[in-house]
Amino acid sequence: MIIDDIAYASRYYTLGSRIRQALVFLQETDFAAIPTGKHEVDGENIIAIVDEYDTKDAASEQLESHKTYIDIQYLLAGEELIGHLLLQDQLPSVPYNAETDEMIFAERPAFFSKLQPFMFAILYPTDLHMPGIISGTPTRVKKVVMKVKAD
Repeated sequence: MIIDDIAYASRYYTLGSRIRQALVFLQETDFAAIPTGKHEVDGENIIAIVDEYDTKDAASEQLESHKTYIDIQYLLAGEELIGHLLLQDQLPSVPYNAETDEMIFAERPAFFSKLQPFMFAILYPTDLHMPGIISGTPTRVKKVVMKVKAD
């Protein structure tokens, strides 16, 4: 897992050509002009999902992970916590669903990080994560989740 400000995204270009392309897309795109929903950036290799939602209480949420895609979660507005736990020998409480590229885990996060506008988190398949969590008071969030096909 990596968390940083989009101003420093170039530090992570060496993580792979798709990650670089996704980060450049985040840096150069005017998201005020893009509607919520799913948008292909490079076919099924890189997908941008623009979403708006209210943050939730961590007690009602579970950790998730993916196999096919790396997440780059980029906050445009609002503030949220994202819970983290490294995938080791845990077994999913909801088995892997290939259609949604998601599996769910009952374990609780080891820690939470705060995402504020213009911050991003790169989450690999071994990074169990719980995004969209209340930081203080419930907040309306606008976020882009880049789905980057893992090599």
